Amino acid sequence: YTADSGEFSLADAPYSPKAIEKVTQAGIARTFQNLRLFNDMSVLENVMIGRHVRTRNGLWAAITRHKRAREEEAETERQAWYWLEYTGIAQFAHYRACDLAYGHQRRLEIARALATDPKLLALDEPAAGMNAAEKVALGELLRRIRDDGKTILIIEHDVKLIMSLCDRISVLDYGKVIAEGEPEAIRRHPEVIRAYLGGNAHV
Repeated sequence: YTADSGEFSLADAPYSPKAIEKVTQAGIARTFQNLRLFNDMSVLENVMIGRHVRTRNGLWAAITRHKRAREEEAETERQAWYWLEYTGIAQFAHYRACDLAYGHQRRLEIARALATDPKLLALDEPAAGMNAAEKVALGELLRRIRDDGKTILIIEHDVKLIMSLCDRISVLDYGKVIAEGEPEAIRRHPEVIRAYLGGNAHV
């Protein structure tokens, strides 16, 4: 949808990309609520595809297998292995993406997004469909990413996960912002309690 109003800046610079590849090149990576993997490709290949946005050699170099192209491809694979290790799924590198368990597929999407070397990692309901144990493991991974210096923008309905992860929270109710602030302030906000927690519930 075309925005009615408002501005967006990235690293204090105005930002208005026209093409999707420019979004990634500018330093924004995202995952989706519904999985968007290359199902018949390997786990390793999925992450390597994410890294290609940072490569420089063109089609001719790839066709002729020029030395620079081979070196760059080797570096792409090295980076992909790094992010698979980082997200805890390196043991599945040669599996087809569609053969992974659901929670591991979620991690694969995050690994592919991280491979683009983003300034901002945007996650759309990453805990959707996960069981309790998978959510705990996801929270640990996201806290590691945050603590390693990546900015995370997360849209999520799991209140417990958000409270344990985020430094600043914006709460929307039917598209209207009803509260913004640090987790403790949000936890006590009467409108948030009414809309999300149910009456006088406590988290």
